[in-house]
Amino acid sequence: MHDIDEFLRKHHITEIEAIIPDMAGIARGKIIPRSKFESGESMRLPQAVMIQTVTGDYPDDGSLTGVTDPDMVCVPDSSTIRIIPWAVDPTAQVIHDCVHFDGTPVEISPRRVLRRVLELYEARGWKPVVAPELEFYLVDMNKDPDLPLAPPIGRTGRPETGRQAYSIEAVNEFDPLFEDIYEYCDIQGLEVDTLIHEVGAAQMEINFLHGDPLNLADRVFLFKRTVREAALRHHMYATFMAKPMENEPGSAMHVHQSLVSAETGQNLFTGADGQATDLFHGYIAGLQKYTPALMPIFAPYINSYRRLSRFMAAPINVAWGYDNRTVGFRVPHSSPAARR
Repeated sequence: MHDIDEFLRKHHITEIEAIIPDMAGIARGKIIPRSKFESGESMRLPQAVMIQTVTGDYPDDGSLTGVTDPDMVCVPDSSTIRIIPWAVDPTAQVIHDCVHFDGTPVEISPRRVLRRVLELYEARGWKPVVAPELEFYLVDMNKDPDLPLAPPIGRTGRPETGRQAYSIEAVNEFDPLFEDIYEYCDIQGLEVDTLIHEVGAAQMEINFLHGDPLNLADRVFLFKRTVREAALRHHMYATFMAKPMENEPGSAMHVHQSLVSAETGQNLFTGADGQATDLFHGYIAGLQKYTPALMPIFAPYINSYRRLSRFMAAPINVAWGYDNRTVGFRVPHSSPAARR
């Protein structure tokens, strides 16, 4: 808490958004006055918050959290505290870990699930490295959910009607928005990288620099919130939905994946001869074997399956290949040291 207290004083914070990511990546939590936060009183939330759906429903399964709907204790992770750049008053946000009252982790917490996976890598002396790429649509403000979404109006005064993949001018249509997004991301230390226009009308993609999986999971969680907030300030919506418009390509989050030695930092997918290692091929085989069982996580909604189509750059197979966008697992051309 010392680091957090120092942060609050330095930035003259008046309130804190104490948040956790649920299974759907939605920020749940409480907005707490600084005085109460500094008192050390732990935030409590119902465990069932973790399994709340995007529509506010809950699974009919009491075994997940207990039939008595018990609370859990939320403990702030000081490494995640950041300024909220769009807040009117000086406000901070901090991601919390979730534990039971005896101090043991809440195992269904997404951050805990990821930590368990990372512990398996650590036990082998390995360190996974990831680089997410997030696609999303900008859409005109739509207050009637029964009406279809449409592209927003840009600086030319008209909505985008064609598909302008990689068009610089199509991105420039929304320069003021992207200036805000990048400024907000810089203030929060989210370390976003490249911006491109994707295939769909007003469909964009922003990439992250590669790094630690847990750190990037936190940053992606905050980034999606940031993009939505910035879009609202420019009188439009941003949606990361898999298939928001019937006749436009879907959106996804692609994840570059590599594996390095925790001791030396050497890429374990490349051998001393510069060729792909058995571990590289075994890693791909693992993805091929287990991806079907993980589809409820990768594609948790009915809408998710509307995106999957062999003709819309969303492969429906578990094949792999070099620089091949028709397969589920694409190996991009790279130097041996950057094999992924």
